[in-house]
Amino acid sequence: MKDIAEKLKKAREATGISIEEAAEDLNYKVSQLEEIEIGNYKNFKDKFLLKTLITDYAKYLGLEVDEIIDQFNDFVFESTSKIPLDDIAKASKQKEKKRDDKIASPYTATEEKNNTSKLLIIILIILVLGVIGFFCYDHFFNNKTNPSFDVSYVDGGK
Repeated sequence: MKDIAEKLKKAREATGISIEEAAEDLNYKVSQLEEIEIGNYKNFKDKFLLKTLITDYAKYLGLEVDEIIDQFNDFVFESTSKIPLDDIAKASKQKEKKRDDKIASPYTATEEKNNTSKLLIIILIILVLGVIGFFCYDHFFNNKTNPSFDVSYVDGGK
């Protein structure tokens, strides 16, 4: 980051532009450009914002933007990549293996035993049969005549 900072500062000074003028032209804060020129990247929480600021500043100063962004990307990769590449490859293989284990043909997949759902279905069937049985019993064996029904009226009063 120090290399980028030095290039930007030297380019600005070579053109005779003050940092205040550059900040005004770019519509950035003077403090942002000062932090970039001293290479203090830690004050920028958002690396994407920092990259945008550096890109805009390099364009403004007429520098080779692609070269500076390549340096910035290398810096960010080196400063953020703490995991060895071998560990990343192993984790990727393990993740791929787990995903392969989950994907299977319905013809070759082993059936997972889910006793809870089977028990729930059996209980539900028993309840339905019980309700049906209750209504059948009530209808056939507990059939009382309707007390409001007068048989004498049907027979003609005899």
